[in-house]
Amino acid sequence: MTRALQAGRKEPVSGVTRSVVVFLHGYGANGADLLGLADPLGEHLPDTLFIAPDAPENCAGAPMGYQWFPIPWIDGSSEEEAEMGMRAAVDDLNAFLDGILVDEDLLPEQMVLFGFSQGTMMALHVAPRREDAFAGIVAFSGRLLSPELLADEAVSKPPVLLVHGDQDDMVPPQSLPEAAEALQEAGFKEVFAHIMKGTGHGIAPDGLSVALAFMRDKLGL
Repeated sequence: MTRALQAGRKEPVSGVTRSVVVFLHGYGANGADLLGLADPLGEHLPDTLFIAPDAPENCAGAPMGYQWFPIPWIDGSSEEEAEMGMRAAVDDLNAFLDGILVDEDLLPEQMVLFGFSQGTMMALHVAPRREDAFAGIVAFSGRLLSPELLADEAVSKPPVLLVHGDQDDMVPPQSLPEAAEALQEAGFKEVFAHIMKGTGHGIAPDGLSVALAFMRDKLGL
């Protein structure tokens, strides 16, 4: 039984929807946390709808926020609970993405997943296991879960942009090259990377600029 995700949205500047960017927030945050990025991005992606769901579970480690799944070393959950939560969230997110494509009359190649931290973990796990490739995945400050499974389980191989701050003390910067290596070994042809110098666990202007250029390119603008 999938759980319906509540989502905020920012309509296209042009009033015409030709593509969609789905923001997937980090642990303890909410959809509104990333939806603010629609303002600077929307000027340059005028036909793009921006949607930012709240993750399906209330967050034990941050009571005002949400989580895609528990994180044992933060909230004291077990590895089994984290695994079960992850599996349930994958089903929820897939159902949510399917709903957007139907409701907005869009194709997968008109959709970009834009993740931050735990949202990146979700994006990098969900997108490759879907039958049809998305336009791209923008993956900020996260990591690739179960990299050893990717080669066997990847069905589609969309372009991926990995972005990470070199001062990140939440998710180690080393997560970027580890993800890039696993993606390339699994046969992903387009894997791009950008290191945000002097940046911690966040999204710096240079990283956002690189993400914008990637999305414009992959959405055919």
